[in-house]
Amino acid sequence: MKLVYKGKTKDVYLLEDGNYMLKFKDDMTGENGVFDPGSNTVGLTMEGAGRAGLRLTKMFFEILRDKGIPTHYIDADIDAATMTVKPATLFGNGLEVICRYRAVGSFLRRYGMYAKEGQPLDAFVEVTLKDDARQDPPITEDALDMLGILTHDEYKILKDLTKKIAAIVKDELEKKGMDLYDIKFEFGRIGEDNHIALIDEISGGNMRAFKDGKQVEPLELEKLMLEQ
Repeated sequence: MKLVYKGKTKDVYLLEDGNYMLKFKDDMTGENGVFDPGSNTVGLTMEGAGRAGLRLTKMFFEILRDKGIPTHYIDADIDAATMTVKPATLFGNGLEVICRYRAVGSFLRRYGMYAKEGQPLDAFVEVTLKDDARQDPPITEDALDMLGILTHDEYKILKDLTKKIAAIVKDELEKKGMDLYDIKFEFGRIGEDNHIALIDEISGGNMRAFKDGKQVEPLELEKLMLEQ
């Protein structure tokens, strides 16, 4: 087992069989101790966050598997806070794909001249580059194609998968009385045919959800989702 990447919230190891192992950490994105799924810095550490995030990720990836949606997921070990995944090739140096149901976060900061906080959005999908130095800038479909990061056809698949997966997550949250405001995904190419699949995680750390008008913190979200 070889450490190949140290991330903000996970470390990545290459296994002898060619698959990878993700080690979930208790670090969360945000600033000055305040959680923000859109931040590109570690803002706080919460004991148990890694295992809680993995439990929710395991639940959602297994739901997606049952629905025939492609992911890199193989299995998970909750006690060890690890997930085994298939190898994936990133688009460029990595993309983040956000599906927005409400105007909050960076969307509101950018478009506040026209958008009102919490304004409903119709599953608005946008793509950002994973580029900490440039604050993860948004990028258009045309620019992605022109820069050779992904084709127009791949963008359509990416957008369709994003809407489909976000709708599944939204439905599951609604069963627990929560409203999904936005969620962030990552995708890559996997398999011999290089098909597009969901990678990374689906946890409280990469979504905003509200219950009774108040934002639900990641650990509380995961507790609500996993309680019987």
